[in-house]
Amino acid sequence: MGSTTSCCVSSSPKIRRNAHSRLESEPPDTDLSREDTGYNLQHISDRENVDELNLECNPSDHPRASTLFLSKSQSDVGEKRRSLYVNHRHLSLSLQQGTNRRKHSSCSTIYLDDNTVSQPNLKFTIKCVTLAIYYHIKNRDKNGRQLLDIFDEKLHPLSKCEVPDDYYKQDPEQRQIYRFVRTLFSAAQLTAECAIVTLVYLERLLTYAEIDICPANWKRIVLGAILLASKVWDDQAVWNVDYCQILKDITVEDMNELEREFLELLQFNINVPSSVYAKYYFDLRSLAEANCLNCPPEPLSRDRAQRLEAISRLCDDKFKDVKRAIRKRSASVDNLAAVRWVPAILS
Repeated sequence: MGSTTSCCVSSSPKIRRNAHSRLESEPPDTDLSREDTGYNLQHISDRENVDELNLECNPSDHPRASTLFLSKSQSDVGEKRRSLYVNHRHLSLSLQQGTNRRKHSSCSTIYLDDNTVSQPNLKFTIKCVTLAIYYHIKNRDKNGRQLLDIFDEKLHPLSKCEVPDDYYKQDPEQRQIYRFVRTLFSAAQLTAECAIVTLVYLERLLTYAEIDICPANWKRIVLGAILLASKVWDDQAVWNVDYCQILKDITVEDMNELEREFLELLQFNINVPSSVYAKYYFDLRSLAEANCLNCPPEPLSRDRAQRLEAISRLCDDKFKDVKRAIRKRSASVDNLAAVRWVPAILS
């Protein structure tokens, strides 16, 4: 591996090999020069650098690339300012009426932001994810990109209700998206981390398949992302037949086909690095802050206070062990200096 030569002649690792192709031995050509042989091939370490184009186009793969939903939300400046004005107006009215007062910690009650990267708040995370999906739909490409049949709700309806003819023109509201996602998460008992992974898979699908999420396909795309995220993230995954009990009018065959097509469009890349997960979490918090969507502080309960105290004692014990180790090393030097001074004193 450390040699300057390489056994890989192809310069791109993404070229797929035919499954029925075989390696055939060819007679060596004695007229080949040194440039035609493998001695001057590019080293593998030089070919494994991250492509700048992929870095910009694949935010679900690289932690340094900006998320798609955050850029789409920032492009809608007018709507954001209007929503901020409405939220501030409602906030000022509620403060005047005394119905919504800001909670402050006191000697008897302590309020904490119950939303961390390791344990996000479920309701707050679902609101942020559905808001990101809303901006995806609203600020999609106006020129229109291809619409895959597997995600078309007209061809694969989720209910027996008749789909209107103008179903592809009516953008869903954020509340409608939230109710749909909230119903699936509540019935399947999914976690908040699964919601973040769902958004990662959704943006990876839009990037890999080069499609847009629109009113005609948003339900089936979100359903496929939730289905895949629950199986990858949760130890006890929800089966496809369980989703058929949640959505009464969908069949198991349709769910299996949706999962299979989703995986093929993702090129079976279901890996979510921790750095990418953390990036999506903090970008969701930035999106929530920009839209005045704050996680309500929760009062510190007795059980959680005891857990925090236990964690604090554990960290304190570890810190004491480190200090003892440092003291032992310094004491050894002092003892060495004392041994040197003992003969001088005796003499």
